[in-house]
Amino acid sequence: MNDDGGALSVAHPVLLVVGLLVAAALVALAVRLTRSRGAALAAAGVSVPGRRTRAVLPLGRWLSLGGVLLLALAWAGPAAALPVGRSAGTVVLAMDVSNSMGATDVAPNRLAAAQQVADAFVDAQPGTVDIGVVGFDQGALTTSPPTADRAVTKAAVQNLRLSGGTSLAAAILGSLSAITGRAVTVGEDGSLPDIGQWGSATIVLLSDGGAAGGAGGTADAAAEQAATLAQNAGVHLETVGVGTAAGADVQVDGYSIRTALDADRLTALAETTGGAYHPASDAAELDDVASGIDLRLTVARQDVPLAGGVAAVALALLVAGAALTVLRTGRLV
Repeated sequence: MNDDGGALSVAHPVLLVVGLLVAAALVALAVRLTRSRGAALAAAGVSVPGRRTRAVLPLGRWLSLGGVLLLALAWAGPAAALPVGRSAGTVVLAMDVSNSMGATDVAPNRLAAAQQVADAFVDAQPGTVDIGVVGFDQGALTTSPPTADRAVTKAAVQNLRLSGGTSLAAAILGSLSAITGRAVTVGEDGSLPDIGQWGSATIVLLSDGGAAGGAGGTADAAAEQAATLAQNAGVHLETVGVGTAAGADVQVDGYSIRTALDADRLTALAETTGGAYHPASDAAELDDVASGIDLRLTVARQDVPLAGGVAAVALALLVAGAALTVLRTGRLV
């Protein structure tokens, strides 16, 4: 049984009922034995100083019965819903799936290399960090919201496929949407919305840096606006360059297009938010990203097992009850 609204729960309520019935039966039996023994003593003309003949259980037996009652509770698996603090953070992997990521200047191609880097990054994160995945080309789609389930995250990364052009602005806005849990956009007049503070969130953008419209165009301005929005929200953007400066040709709709890594664009976006640029060939540098995540302390209710402590108290009561009974009567029962 799990009651989110209460402080105490038991895993096996049926066992608790059975245990309570057994404890009640033992109480009834003890009262009956005490009454019978008192009646027998009275019939024999035996008077015990300070002892009344009505069925009043001595302290030793009450302690023993209390121990039995607590054993019944321990048997049922009690747990208390207590506030537990944990350090937590959020990372969104923004994965470029544009057609340029099919270039083979890094083996086997840029997208496959980015997926390998992403997998290694996921494996390096502590369990307190939730990781989401956003695939982007000219738009962005959250393929996996932030989660602590590493298998889900890695499956989302591996399921990405090449499609369309590249929009770094869409990558950042899509990542912010995944972090905040609501759609984040820039106003038509360029105004930036207030999305609150998300200082424990980081975007890791893996791309070749190619942007639709070319360098210096509206694409760069839109990407810079999105990066400024991330900065305003306290979100760091770490960029990972996938590809080479020499570049390679890719076939798109029957045309051969030359594409090369644009490290300068990726560096500028990262530095806008206080983040850094990392070459994919130097993936070990991403370990610094993990240590640089500003983990926040969150408080959540968590069921803390109590069976061990309850059983220990029950054992102490049983021992104390037996000792008092022996000292008082010379018998264990």
